[in-house]
Amino acid sequence: MAKNPNLTLTGPDLAALLCSRVCHDIISPVGAINNGLELLDEGGADADAMDLIRTSALNASVRLKFARLAFGASGSVGASIDTGEAEKAAKDFAAAEKKTEVSWNGPRAIIAKNRVKLLLNLFLIAYGAIPRGGSIDITLENPEFDALFTLVAKGRMMRVPPKLTELLSGTPEEAVDAHSIQPYYTVLLAEEAGMAIDVASTGEAIVFTARTEA
Repeated sequence: MAKNPNLTLTGPDLAALLCSRVCHDIISPVGAINNGLELLDEGGADADAMDLIRTSALNASVRLKFARLAFGASGSVGASIDTGEAEKAAKDFAAAEKKTEVSWNGPRAIIAKNRVKLLLNLFLIAYGAIPRGGSIDITLENPEFDALFTLVAKGRMMRVPPKLTELLSGTPEEAVDAHSIQPYYTVLLAEEAGMAIDVASTGEAIVFTARTEA
C-alpha cells in the first residue's frame, strides 16, 4: 500500500491538533453547564437551569467517551477493542443530539485497535456529512480479517466532505488545522490499518467504505 504523500505532520503537531479538536468538541457543552450554574446562582428559572445542566453534562460525557475510543488509547492495555464498545459510542453520540438515527449491522468481534478507531472516525465524517441530521447505516463485514466497513449517510443538505476528498485524491489547498485534523487522522488510521477509504455520492446517499488492501 503506497504511502499517502499528504500525511506529513510530525507526531507533536498531530497530537497538538487532535487535542485542539477534542477541546473544541467539549467546550460548548461545558460552557453550557457553566451558564446553567450561573442561572442557579442568580436564583432564577431553577428547572430550566437544571435541565440545561443535565443535558449539557450528558453531551460532554458522551463526547469525551467517544473521543477516548476514537482518538485516544481507550484505556486498553492490548492492541484490540470490542466492536460492541464502538457501536455503543456511536449510538450514544448520535442520541445526545437527537437528530440522526444510527443502525449497526454485522458480527460483534474483538479487532485491531486502529480498525475500530478508523471506523469511529469514519462515523464522525459521515455524521458531519449530514449537518441537518438523518440516518447513518453502518455495516461490518468480516471485521477480524479482510474487513469491509460501509457507512451510508442519508439526510437533507448532504455534502461530501471536501477535506477528506482532498486528502485521498489530491493536494490539500490549505495546511492541516484543528478543523481538518480529524479527516487527516482518519486517512492516517486507514494507512496504519492497511485499509483503503472510498467515498461515493449517489444523490440519495453518501457512501463511505474502508476495505482491507492486499
